[in-house]
Amino acid sequence: MSRTLVLVRHGQSEWNLKNLFTGWRDPSLTEQGHAEAKAAGQRLKDAGLQFDIAYTSDLSRAQITCQHILDQLGQSDLQTIRNVALNERDYGDLSGLNKDDARAKWGEEQVHIWRRSYDVPPPGGESLRDTGARVWPYYLHTIQPHVLRGEKVLVAAHGNSLRALIMALEGLTSDEIIAQELNTGVPIVYELNADSTIASKKVLTA
Repeated sequence: MSRTLVLVRHGQSEWNLKNLFTGWRDPSLTEQGHAEAKAAGQRLKDAGLQFDIAYTSDLSRAQITCQHILDQLGQSDLQTIRNVALNERDYGDLSGLNKDDARAKWGEEQVHIWRRSYDVPPPGGESLRDTGARVWPYYLHTIQPHVLRGEKVLVAAHGNSLRALIMALEGLTSDEIIAQELNTGVPIVYELNADSTIASKKVLTA
C-alpha cells in the first residue's frame, strides 16, 4: 500500500521578494513564484504522482501554488480543503515590515531571536511552537488518516507551518527544526509506514 504525503512551500510571494515579514498578510505570487509552483507540479508529474485529496491554507499564495500543481497534473478539480490551521506563522507586529527596518528598530539580536527561536513569539504574534499547536492536531485528526488509508495527499502551505509539521513527522528537536530551510516550490515526498513513521523521504529539486 502506498501512503504518500507531499509537502510543498508556496512559490515566491511579492513580499518574499521585498524582504517583508508576511505572516497572515495575503500577498500573491510573483512571476517567479507562479513559475516555481508550475515547475513543482511538473516534477510531481514526472515522478508519476497523482493525488486523492489536497490541503492548503487560508492564504492565497498557498492556494494558488496548490492550484498550479494540480493543473500541471491534470487534476484541476481535485477536492481541495482550505484551513487556517495550515496558515503561516503569525508575525504579529512585524507583519508588513521590511526585515532590515525591523532590525534597525529592535536590534539585530532581538529580531534574530523572534525569527529563529522555537518558543519566543514576536509582539502580538506566534512562535514556531505556537504554530505547531494548531498544525499538529489538524494533521493528526484530519490529514494523516487519509495517508494511512493509502491515499496520496498533497499539502501546499508555508515555511513555518510546514516546519512544524516536519518536526512532528521526523521527530526533530527544536534546535534541529529551526535550522531547517524550506525552499519555495520544492516538493518533499514522504512515504509512511502503517504506524505513521517515515519509510522514505525524497526532495524533488530541479
